[in-house]
Amino acid sequence: MARHLEFDVLVIGSGAAGLTLALNLPATLLIAVLSKGELAHGSTYWAQGGVAAVLDEGDTVEAHVQDTLVAGAGLCDEAAVRFTVEHSREAMQWLIDQGVPFTREQDGAKGGLGFHLTREGGHSHRRIIHAADATGMAIFDTLLRTAEGRPNIQLLSQRVAVDLITTEKLGRQGTRCLGAYVLDRTSDQVDTLHARFTVLATGGASKAYLYSTNQDSASGDGIAMAWRAGCSVANLEFNQFHPTCLYHPHARSFLITEALRGEGAVLRLPDGERFMPRFDPRADLAPRDVVARAIDHEMKRLGIDCVFLDISHKPADFVQEHFPTVYRRCLELGIDITRDPIPVVPAAHYTCGGVRVDEHGRSDLAGLYAIGETSCTGLHGANRMASNSLLECFVYARSAALDIQAQEAEIAMPRDLPDWDASQVTDSDEDVVIAHNWDELRRFMWDYVGIVRTSKRLVRARHRIRLLMDEIDEFYSNYRVSRDLIELRNLAQVAELIIESALARQESRGLHFTLDYPQLASTARDTILVPRTDAARSEA
Repeated sequence: MARHLEFDVLVIGSGAAGLTLALNLPATLLIAVLSKGELAHGSTYWAQGGVAAVLDEGDTVEAHVQDTLVAGAGLCDEAAVRFTVEHSREAMQWLIDQGVPFTREQDGAKGGLGFHLTREGGHSHRRIIHAADATGMAIFDTLLRTAEGRPNIQLLSQRVAVDLITTEKLGRQGTRCLGAYVLDRTSDQVDTLHARFTVLATGGASKAYLYSTNQDSASGDGIAMAWRAGCSVANLEFNQFHPTCLYHPHARSFLITEALRGEGAVLRLPDGERFMPRFDPRADLAPRDVVARAIDHEMKRLGIDCVFLDISHKPADFVQEHFPTVYRRCLELGIDITRDPIPVVPAAHYTCGGVRVDEHGRSDLAGLYAIGETSCTGLHGANRMASNSLLECFVYARSAALDIQAQEAEIAMPRDLPDWDASQVTDSDEDVVIAHNWDELRRFMWDYVGIVRTSKRLVRARHRIRLLMDEIDEFYSNYRVSRDLIELRNLAQVAELIIESALARQESRGLHFTLDYPQLASTARDTILVPRTDAARSEA
């Protein structure tokens, strides 16, 4: 039987951003943290590289800011960049205080709070704090263990948010988010969750593409729900493709961390030739968009299935100590990375755009926050610099928690919310349609809206997504919701937003490269989509 549940704060998403926000709220608030599957199935758990922060004595806030602005191809919001970087050290200290087991310097503290710092593409200094090559796992396990010890935090797995509840949708006065309808997969019922504050921390939408480094849960749920609730979104044309995903028939979406290149690994063609120096003076440490396009170019030029990442020139002990996860996984597949190069290809990795928010994570809709990859803060601009994403999660989650705390005494619990109406739907006997639509969407997004784009391909993609959305809407209107149907509906919505954003940007900048407009425009402008006009517009 469907239930009505009341929480002070409803957090949709159980990764780094969601857990950090929950842990930074007062113990007097009742908080629900939802996960679509098991709690560890989000992107945070699988993050390898680390967190960028100004920790070393030789590094500066200004250097980190400038590196981020350069990587963002002129589109970063400098105020957001400075806000994030200026709060980086205190955010890392908070994680250390929680007990995250970051890798320490072997020979004692030399700055960096005594922790080993590595360097990744786009960074001018060593500033990536990490836990070997399983940083996400170390952070997630620590935060989850802490959250499990807080009696005011309820961790609810197997819960899929269907849609946000707003005053506008209910025909009430004002514009505020009141909670969400949530599918409880353990009972197959849609519950009504009342909340004084709702936080979207659902991650990105990389599963819109055929090849992705992300888990299947990266279906753009928060972005789609916020859009349907009336929130504007920005810069969704900027989809980051990680240059180095393991290419192997028995490996599924296994990312080869950029930290390998930070420690000296180089990209090679099948004949052993290094090719990155031909594309950028920074060679293998160029930003990800440059490296991904270079690999894509060489694969198409030579008709090859992959390129190779080689760290075999480094001592075997060094490789095994710094990259144990990559070493073990590759060895399982017959690749000894201390002696053999690793076959790699680019894959969709990160959604740089998202729900527009301010420095407190507030969206256009009162009571609704978006943090982490779901949001667009202005930090990443046209291309996210390596390891800035986890930093953004912690800084903005902590800022949002402070903002909620500052106003929670003034906001009453929403009452008299209607039940989810399932009276006009039936159980589906054609779930194969969902699988076929999911596959079709991901394939044409890869072919038409991928690393290199053209206007003709984008128009084709727009035509296909509109037909597909009509089919999905009809299916959604007639059958009971399921996780697969909810995710497909959300993914199709975000795919349409990506396509419209890409068509609106008539230049090549950062992660958006189009053969029809290969030059950089003289003025950098955000691409903003507004639901009520259903049209793109640019703002300075």
